[in-house]
Amino acid sequence: MSNTPAANTEAASIKPHTGKLGVMIPGMGAVATTLIAGVEAIRRGLAKPIGSLTQMGTIRLGKRTDNNSPLIKDFAGLCPLEDLVFTGWDIFGGNLYDAAKTAQVLDRDQLEEIRPFLESIEPMPAVFDQHYVKRLTGQKIKVGKNKCDLANQIRNDIAEFKTKTDRQIMIWCGSTEIYLEQTAVHQTLEAFEKGLVDNDPGISPSMMYAWAALKEGIPFANGAPNLTVDIPALQELSKKMNAPICGKDFKTGQTFIKTVLAPAFKTRMLGVAGWYSTNILGNRDGEVLDDPESFKTKEVSKLGVLEHIFQPELHPDLYKDLYHKVRINYYPPRGDNKEGWDNIDIFGWLGYPMQIKVDFLCRDSILAAPLALDLVLFMDLAARSEKLKGIGIQEWLSFYFKDPDTAPGVYPEHDLFIQSMKLKNTLRHIMGQDLITHLGLDYYGD
Repeated sequence: MSNTPAANTEAASIKPHTGKLGVMIPGMGAVATTLIAGVEAIRRGLAKPIGSLTQMGTIRLGKRTDNNSPLIKDFAGLCPLEDLVFTGWDIFGGNLYDAAKTAQVLDRDQLEEIRPFLESIEPMPAVFDQHYVKRLTGQKIKVGKNKCDLANQIRNDIAEFKTKTDRQIMIWCGSTEIYLEQTAVHQTLEAFEKGLVDNDPGISPSMMYAWAALKEGIPFANGAPNLTVDIPALQELSKKMNAPICGKDFKTGQTFIKTVLAPAFKTRMLGVAGWYSTNILGNRDGEVLDDPESFKTKEVSKLGVLEHIFQPELHPDLYKDLYHKVRINYYPPRGDNKEGWDNIDIFGWLGYPMQIKVDFLCRDSILAAPLALDLVLFMDLAARSEKLKGIGIQEWLSFYFKDPDTAPGVYPEHDLFIQSMKLKNTLRHIMGQDLITHLGLDYYGD
């Protein structure tokens, strides 16, 4: 990093990562156990953090000829993995070793190596209501007189965890809730808090966790497509408490591929007549999404990607009549090893048709775990940054989500490569470094 006064001043406005960072996870199933087991395996030198931008990614500073590309974790002063402490809530009993065995993502030998660590973490009883997740039955859940009481029980859990850690972050790794539209209860913080007391049906468990975290000044990230924090009430609370929020629904398999391929077609001005996507998966996520109400929440999250990338209103000859279909099918034999299959009908010069087929045999939680890790570390950085902590939505983290949050009236950016540039330029900005514009004249003039 350069030692210019600007760089030093900006970097000085970021509090250092001292002490322990507590990671609080509602929903300690496949993704959470894969994340936590993976972090412990990496800490012990048993594995590499593959897929994690914060751990393996670099960031270019200055011109290409400067050959200055430090690791992101060193450049931005991210919290080291050694300082992470985990806790969370889950509706099923047992410790994290039991949960990881049930999830069947990691092999038995790998789990045995870190078994004592996983056995030492036992999730707390969760706030759960089967109305919002039809296919699951809670076995270890909190009981309260109303939603306000339940949300305050979460705050009590947070307060207890604060005595053991120096900073905290909450990341939702729970199941997809049923589709909810915004109503009056979501419009102001006052209405929302009254709705907690009145048991308003528009307030789901994920919103109660988010409210509890933000009330405690803790950043909140959302790995599922639930409505949760993309409502005015919680965005207001986020700014008020200097507790950052970001987008929703980890961009793992099929949508990750879409946000790579669709920008390529648009960049080359190739037309797309249809894009058919189907998924088969057999984990708990697949079971939950077998319910039509939960599937609609996921479908809306997945369908918005292409429209925002292609901008059919600007390119009607290429994308106005695009037919986009998304299907998810629960298929128990596949477990966490999801198959995402895409058929893409494109057309080129003079309208001649072509086809592309993609068959992505992916591992859902293996792709999601490093995204969750990066979000934990980047949201902690945002909370320590004077420039970021009070703005509410962290749009620079769109890179990680199927459904990025943005300021009102601003359309989301879904192109993975623009998202990557946005993320890295934001890091340069808060560290007082020059932004990289990729101007084609940098090396060819005076």
